[in-house]
Amino acid sequence: MESMGKKKPRPRRSFTAEFKAEIVELCQRGDRTVGQVAKDFDLTETAVREWLKQAERDAGTGDGGLTTSEKDELAQLRRENRRLREDVEILKRATAFFAKETR
Repeated sequence: MESMGKKKPRPRRSFTAEFKAEIVELCQRGDRTVGQVAKDFDLTETAVREWLKQAERDAGTGDGGLTTSEKDELAQLRRENRRLREDVEILKRATAFFAKETR
C-alpha cells in the first residue's frame, strides 16, 4: 500500500546562463513576485532566489559571496590542484621503485 501524500522527487534540471538571466530580469522588473515567476516557469522559488542573489554578487552589490567568475576559477584551481597531487604521488612511487632497483 503506497503512502498518501508522498511526491516523487523532481529530476534535477540544468538551465543555461541566458535563461537564468532572463528570469532574474523578470524578477528585477518588479511586475511579478519571485513566487509568481517561479510558478509561471515551473521553477522552485529557492532556485530563483539563488539566481537573484548570484546576479547581485556578480553586479557587486551582493552579500559578499563569490561571483560567478570566482566560482569558475575556484573550480578550475581545485581540478588543477587534484591533478598535481596525483602527479606528485606518481612521482613518489616511481622514486621509491627506482631506489629499490638500484640497490
